Amino acid sequence: MKQILAAVLCFSAFNVFAQSNNAPSSYDTHDITITGYLQTQYQKAESAGISSFSGGEFSENSNERFMIRRGRLKIDRSDKFSSIVFQIDATQNGVQLMDAFIQLHQPDIKALMFTAGLFNRPFGHSIVYSSGYRDFPERARVFQTLMPRERDLGAMIAFKPQGRFFHFLTAELAVINGSGHTSRDYDSRKDILGNLGFKFDSLANKKIHLGFGGSFYNGSVRSDTDSYFTSTGSGFSKNTSPNNINWYAKRNYLGGNLQLQYDNTIGTTLFKVEYIEGTQPGIASSETITGPAATQSFSSQPTTDLYLRDFSGYYIWLSHRILKSRYTALLAYDSYDPNADIKEEEIGVANSNTTAADIKFNTLGYGVACLINTRIKLTVYNEHVLNDPTQLPGYQNDLKDDVFTVRLQYRW
Repeated sequence: MKQILAAVLCFSAFNVFAQSNNAPSSYDTHDITITGYLQTQYQKAESAGISSFSGGEFSENSNERFMIRRGRLKIDRSDKFSSIVFQIDATQNGVQLMDAFIQLHQPDIKALMFTAGLFNRPFGHSIVYSSGYRDFPERARVFQTLMPRERDLGAMIAFKPQGRFFHFLTAELAVINGSGHTSRDYDSRKDILGNLGFKFDSLANKKIHLGFGGSFYNGSVRSDTDSYFTSTGSGFSKNTSPNNINWYAKRNYLGGNLQLQYDNTIGTTLFKVEYIEGTQPGIASSETITGPAATQSFSSQPTTDLYLRDFSGYYIWLSHRILKSRYTALLAYDSYDPNADIKEEEIGVANSNTTAADIKFNTLGYGVACLINTRIKLTVYNEHVLNDPTQLPGYQNDLKDDVFTVRLQYRW
């Protein structure tokens, strides 16, 4: 029982707000440390071959699968002036590099940290927060679309005061390629993003723990054709000019987030919400690139016409650890509207140039997590995915794309 309680306490407020992927296991001087976690799971989809944000799309003739969702192995080391982190992800799809960065700091000025290499984009809360500690199986659809795999190559400066004053503040500013963590940059432009966060661990007699912040992303996507499409409110209009080749479309986001934990007599209640909006250059949905994938951030030069969409998205996560037990109840709702300028019933109208890439999706998730011991967690979770009817063939009714997941995680 003591081990179980210890496991429950590891999800206390300090860890809820502090578990960042952009850090070694400890900043105290140490030799090489090896940590990691393995997530193996069974999933059943509502229909075969669906596109899913719960571990990727299902095979054409399959609505059930076993899979290794994440198999992380992290190696890190810290000394007086520097730290290094190297992490890989090994699944049935192969081995992939996840993190590889060096951090430099001056012991006399601990508030400043310089990071260079492959690291999580410093945007908002859920992008940087480790999947090994997150209560919910996956990040929200909007963040998986805009920032797939969460990482990118670049350099970052972080400012986190260590003294009595302003210790609640974290400020980060990064310059990155913008093409994602597995790809070489396909143009000369670099993207700039920043995050400002505030964390108060002990309020109201240490019963309330509060975190909040705001982020921005200022980037671009190169046009490789002489045409691009802009939204008119009821569809898209085409802009054609020889000058559009080698033109850069804006990729700009603004986001805000809030985390609130309340330790009460019936357990621990944790509420998280994050909102993001902006402009996302995408492409039209096609036979090979369908639906949401057409609005996903590019890892290579897009070779077809760009579609400029104003988007919005958010998630609301509510979890409650029941009394001091090993069980946590989970409830979530997220929404991603890739084209906030158009209503769903207008998608597919003749000459509107709209496609499945413009459809809004909402997801209701619910389940329970059980900490079996200090290292093993079992999660049972169901996602009910909703989309409004459109005039597009194949999207005239709500898609049958719900997903049920049973996941076992071991962390060391």
